[in-house]
Amino acid sequence: MIKYIGSKRTLVPAIFDIVRGVGGARTVLDLFSGTSRVGHALKAHGYRVLSNDHNAYAATLARCYVQADAQDVLVDATRLVAEFNALPGSPGYFTDTFCLRSRFFQPKNGQRIDAIREAIAAKALPPELESVMLVSLMEAADRVDSTTGLQMAYLKSWAPRAHNDLQLRVPDLLPRATHGKGQAHNLDAFDAAANLEADIAYIDPPYNQHSYLGNYHIWESLVRWDKPEVYGIACKRVDVRNRQSIFNSRPRFAAAMQRLLASVRAPILLISFNNEGYLSRPDLESMLSSLWDAQGKVTTIEQNFKRYVGAQIGIYNPQGEKVGKVSHLRNKEYLYVASRESVAERLATMTSPVSEQGALFE
Repeated sequence: MIKYIGSKRTLVPAIFDIVRGVGGARTVLDLFSGTSRVGHALKAHGYRVLSNDHNAYAATLARCYVQADAQDVLVDATRLVAEFNALPGSPGYFTDTFCLRSRFFQPKNGQRIDAIREAIAAKALPPELESVMLVSLMEAADRVDSTTGLQMAYLKSWAPRAHNDLQLRVPDLLPRATHGKGQAHNLDAFDAAANLEADIAYIDPPYNQHSYLGNYHIWESLVRWDKPEVYGIACKRVDVRNRQSIFNSRPRFAAAMQRLLASVRAPILLISFNNEGYLSRPDLESMLSSLWDAQGKVTTIEQNFKRYVGAQIGIYNPQGEKVGKVSHLRNKEYLYVASRESVAERLATMTSPVSEQGALFE
């Protein structure tokens, strides 16, 4: 999958252990699906997943990895990958914007991206198959970019992988889950929470002021193919300035989170957060305890992880000059499980340490 600052790759085993550990779940709602790494893993284990994200590129990833089933699209996707890999490059919007006006990709690869994206558009494919092909192109582009994983800026010198030739691959498609076909939605999180019902809701909101749309604006433009006006050295879409999530605002975050949690239609909530977020652990535990007429029971699992690579190498300005120091190398990641009835005993057999309001279970 694509490089992603919000990826839950290292948390997936613990998330799956929790979903399995609480027992009885068949459907899981993923309100902020991002790369759909969590939804893809849960689908692989048989759960019906309802994914949602307000960014088009993330909804496309979910339509590929959660909604599309291998038995329906794999044959056509394999044929199209071979067809598109044979296309010669043809410079257009992508090459001009992200290879010449900026330096995210080598022009030879930008020209291939232009040609393949236009070919996908021309075929007017069914939505699920189109999403599979867009994800194939997105991931191929990600393998030859020249960034540290964010599209806020590109590297001063070409990354070694940027010299490689762009090559499509068929995404890791899964057969339909045991508990039913998944869904991918492109809704505001509040609308999704109010309209989608599940046995467990997984909630992974933005933690801070950094917009995922700003961090991954190239994927948004590649998927939408609306060829927008851009600004700045990174050539961001102009709508990055006004399509901002309420969850990226420190003054508004707590009220937004409380409103969201209260509206989710699931008896068990699983929230991932970290110690760099707008809410402290005591604050979020208190917020969760106030649910269900102040009868909410909260279990917290804490894990330590390395920060993303960009945070480990320091802060640089657009001219490639180092302007900030590394403050710390590791984060604390928290998984909060909230429900009307305590699930701590059911989770006590997990290999990871589990605490309920500070009391450790081994």
